[in-house]
Amino acid sequence: MGVYREVRPGVFSVGVIDWDRRLFDELIPLPDGTSYNAYVIRGGDKTALIDAADPPFAEELLDNIEALGLDRLDYVVANHAEQDHSGAIPKVLERYSDALVVCTPRCRELLESHLKIPAEKFATVEDGATLSLGGKTLEFFYTPWVHWPETMVTYLQEDKILFSCDFFGSHFATSDLFADQRIIYEPAKRYYAEIMMPFRAIIRKNLEIVDSLDLELIVPSHGPIFDDPSFIIDAYKDWSFDDVKNEVVIPFVSMHGSTRLMVDHLTDALIARGIGVKRFDIAASDVGKIAEALVDAATLVLGACTVLAGPHPNAATVAILANALRPKTRFASIVGSYGWGGKTVKAIQGMIPLLKVELIDPVLAKGLPTEEDYQALDRLADEILKRHRELGIA
Repeated sequence: MGVYREVRPGVFSVGVIDWDRRLFDELIPLPDGTSYNAYVIRGGDKTALIDAADPPFAEELLDNIEALGLDRLDYVVANHAEQDHSGAIPKVLERYSDALVVCTPRCRELLESHLKIPAEKFATVEDGATLSLGGKTLEFFYTPWVHWPETMVTYLQEDKILFSCDFFGSHFATSDLFADQRIIYEPAKRYYAEIMMPFRAIIRKNLEIVDSLDLELIVPSHGPIFDDPSFIIDAYKDWSFDDVKNEVVIPFVSMHGSTRLMVDHLTDALIARGIGVKRFDIAASDVGKIAEALVDAATLVLGACTVLAGPHPNAATVAILANALRPKTRFASIVGSYGWGGKTVKAIQGMIPLLKVELIDPVLAKGLPTEEDYQALDRLADEILKRHRELGIA
């Protein structure tokens, strides 16, 4: 049984909800599931499908399309080649053999490679090109690196709808067609942190394209529709521009309690100085929450006990994650303990070459922290406060 819902006259939601998925790319936890949104646009002359679905959901997608009573599909618009959006396209083309895949030239290359779609099935479009369906006009804008090099967005001129693909998305399974702002802010921020944050500078440029459009709806390919476009646009501006908050993120791992004692002391010292703290025991934490915390924070302090001669693997994982995500964090430091020696600080520094941060002197204790170590942690808190004041945020 297929299901569709009308978004606007002639615009129908035919995507699928993945209620039970809990891991994306074998890396990203999905506590709230996700969706693979797709939309049928029926013009007076032609019909187009905007995006598709993950391969295991191809039949469900087709059932939803067929519930509309379509006997013909003219175009499949592929905004993005990643398989969670494009993977069902071969099945769609089997069912609707006359349809052409509309995408950027770079996207065509990727779809030919990843999905073996024949070359004759493509109609590539240039940046700013339009496609008339008869009373419904699609306009295509290149948005490279949001978050792959081939991505574009599709604007439905008459209805003022932006089909933004991953841009403005959220991994959030819901039967609600439109976003509840009270609920969706955190999933959208988490999605930005995990997927979009490495491309902050490019996102700022692509926001200029979005600002130039007259919008009534932003329709991403994951999560609900934004019927107040300014809500998510303003959020993206907040997250992607360079302003940071008076916050310190402290992910830590402690095997025998010494590093935890140091983190406890530093946490209290920072709070006493009026600095917000977001703290995570790495072994028991969702890495997505750590990524989300890094969106705004001015400072990262990694708590790392030493295993043999280097940092605990859990601490190393967070360092590598932060390096990959490249948040706008300005300062970083390291606290932790060791048994007999090692190169924890040097090893962690080597793991974060892409972080444009000023490293504040680390504090390492041999075994249980001493009074001198606690005093060093107080000095670290003072230094962080000083740096935050210089930024005008404390």
